[in-house]
Amino acid sequence: MIHQLYRALTVAGGPFIRLYLARRMARGKEDPQRLAERFGRPGRPRPPGPLVWLHAASVGESLSLLPLVGRLARRPGLGLLVTTGTVTSARLMAERLPPGAVHQYVPVDRPSHVRAFLGHWRPDLALWAESDFWPNLLAEAHARGVTLVLVQGRISPRSFAGWRRVPGFIRRVLASFSLCLAQTEGDAERLRQLGAAEVRCLGNLKQAMPPLPGDEVELARLRALRGARPLWLAASTHPGEEALAGRVHRAVAERHPGLLTVIVPRHPQRGPAVAEELEGLGLRVALRSRGGDPAGADLYVADTLGELGLLYRLAPLVFMGKSLEAEGGQNPFEPARLGAAVLFGPRMSNFPEMVPAMLAAGAAEQVADEAGLAAAIARLLADPELLARRRAAALGWAATEAGALDAVAAALEPYLAAAEARHARP
Repeated sequence: MIHQLYRALTVAGGPFIRLYLARRMARGKEDPQRLAERFGRPGRPRPPGPLVWLHAASVGESLSLLPLVGRLARRPGLGLLVTTGTVTSARLMAERLPPGAVHQYVPVDRPSHVRAFLGHWRPDLALWAESDFWPNLLAEAHARGVTLVLVQGRISPRSFAGWRRVPGFIRRVLASFSLCLAQTEGDAERLRQLGAAEVRCLGNLKQAMPPLPGDEVELARLRALRGARPLWLAASTHPGEEALAGRVHRAVAERHPGLLTVIVPRHPQRGPAVAEELEGLGLRVALRSRGGDPAGADLYVADTLGELGLLYRLAPLVFMGKSLEAEGGQNPFEPARLGAAVLFGPRMSNFPEMVPAMLAAGAAEQVADEAGLAAAIARLLADPELLARRRAAALGWAATEAGALDAVAAALEPYLAAAEARHARP
């Protein structure tokens, strides 16, 4: 009943959907050159041969799929289509997808747009990341005989509570998937309780990712500009956390003169506003997007896209944003993979199994509040041997967690073989 109501509303809501997309485009959240893709009209021809379609909502989900995309790209004759829903993720995919893989924006979940999209691309297998469930898109693909597999399946406790209120609806959505591969055992159990039939937990592909890339020439330049200054980095910060980082900087700088604090806002477009806020605290700020030089600054705001790998290599000590002032946390595996000592706050609910594993391995430290963050940074910067041990522990832990890709690839092999055979005998 709810599914039918949803479908009817999306059919009737065509004018409202166009208005919604127009407003998003005015705010820079839609690509005007490729808006037709959101209505299911293709921007590229379909490649010949069998086609695997991989869908991810945004930046984090699409990055977690890249190791799998790279593995599939080695398969002779297999076409790859990657869809996402945000401008930022589209830019990243343009930089990171292997040759031959095609990126498109996912169509709006309206039956006519969905049919146009599927009619053009005719995927043989669909791999769906995390929990970006679009009922019309999934139902139509399933009805057309497309095999769907959920990879990186993730159902947070909060989402689980919400889905429990509409059990029939989520059960029908999950029935589209032939196999659900969960990120964690907790996600697997929640998927089973919501009605998924075949569920396994083979590991988290976010922990199978190669280290984030970084420009070695630019890294050498930044190291020269930094010199011997003590340095820490606040990564993927959200509103409120930049001012917090500024206050922490002032507290730590009393014990560590010359301290350089690097701040990477989660949304780069906030860079100028972040710089203005920090300058209001009486701090000297350099903005990377405007060519600012960290040599003469207290704080270096790196408001650029796709450079976390560069900055994690620069910083021996990284604090993960969205863990003190906001809820959820950002991925601590990425800086650990590059050998940074990791700090985060108590609000890391997005990583319910990774956090205790890192803490048990000595690969990270959890702080309670702003004062605790300042104390931890000051302590680690004052003790090079302790900092080196923390960095080694983080790197060692990350290396042992990187085997999920092989397990996921093995589980997908029967589905890939079936898709190739089906395409050969349509």
